Amino acid sequence: MGLVANIFTQPKIKELIGDSAIGHNRYSTTGASFLRNAQPIRVESHLGPVALAHNGNLVNSWDIRNRLERDGSIFQTTIDSEVIVHLMAKSHKTDLLEALCESLSQVRGAYSLLVLTPRYLIAVRDPNGFRPLVMGKRSDGAIVFASETCAFDITETEYVRDVEPGEMVVIDHTGVRSLYPFPKAKPSLCIFEYIYFARPDSYIFEESVYKVRKSLGRQLARVMPVEADVVIPVPDSANIAALGYSEESGIPYQSGLVRSHYIGRTFIEPDQKIRDFGAKIKYNVVKEVVNGKRVVIIDDSVMRGTTSRKIIKMIRNAGAKEIHFRVSAPPTVSPCYYGIDIPTHKELIASTHSIDEIQKYLRVDTLAYLTLDTMHKAVEGHKGGGFCDACFTSNYPVEFQDHAGNQKSLFTEYATEE
Repeated sequence: MGLVANIFTQPKIKELIGDSAIGHNRYSTTGASFLRNAQPIRVESHLGPVALAHNGNLVNSWDIRNRLERDGSIFQTTIDSEVIVHLMAKSHKTDLLEALCESLSQVRGAYSLLVLTPRYLIAVRDPNGFRPLVMGKRSDGAIVFASETCAFDITETEYVRDVEPGEMVVIDHTGVRSLYPFPKAKPSLCIFEYIYFARPDSYIFEESVYKVRKSLGRQLARVMPVEADVVIPVPDSANIAALGYSEESGIPYQSGLVRSHYIGRTFIEPDQKIRDFGAKIKYNVVKEVVNGKRVVIIDDSVMRGTTSRKIIKMIRNAGAKEIHFRVSAPPTVSPCYYGIDIPTHKELIASTHSIDEIQKYLRVDTLAYLTLDTMHKAVEGHKGGGFCDACFTSNYPVEFQDHAGNQKSLFTEYATEE
């Protein structure tokens, strides 16, 4: 396991043969970060060899897994994605496309899938369209799929279109065709992709991530203004929102925090001790930027609050006269069950504390979040439909059960609404 550039060196790439391939960068939501949980998953069955790569999270995977294990299935991983290939192997369908459709009709939640067989390359997006999936074409005629358009830029691929929610794109020797085998559902595109997860040089859900993040920052400056001397972001995901805040407010933007890019996302680290250590070595303050200044810190979101508190303490110790903390998203009050590893209710500070209490915990002069309405204004021109904002509202668009078996919110109309 490791970085793509370190694992897939040029000599190893030259050893690969064939004209089709799929790959996957591991981001654990269900299942631990072990080598056996790395994707793509590859299996052999009556359908022939099948490889599958999955972005998202299946909310009923444990129920399906338990049923399959009782029926004799032996799982090789602890990830939710493996239930799909087991359902395909159990299917009485002899046609692979029919077996895949039958299997996906049994799962619920978020999935953007790539499936590779000797005959087909298949791209599928769940009916709600939680996670992005885009299609492109190279000058040599090759078809390319990716989660973000920035992958096309480095592979000299021209963006063609998004794979639509509920669409199955099938590529074989006859060409490219689209199937729509699933009932329509209400679009529930993950708004957190814009806020944090996607790269700013990508287009997600047919909209520029850079443009949306700058709009979030502008909205934040309009509704939560403050007198200050300098605006600094928590790098890197808040950089563009801070730029928007600066442009709208007229307060100069400066890089007051330096981030080490050898340290990953601290809020998604599986252990609190690792998160604490990561926060200490991930950031450092440029004292010349903050000393004696009234500082506005822009962050994209606050999860546990532990990293934010450490950053604020560092900036205070560097001589900041005032610290005003601004968040370019509403308070995160609920976990995500659709593919982003947001912590539990108990761990989310905004789920258990008021904004005043969070302000005292962070030890800032003022604290303000973007409101839900103003967040949606930043994407109101989007033509792709509605968004999932369950991490801010607790309104989950797809039924699920927690690990204790307790049923969560269900919006059944989403399954049939046109």
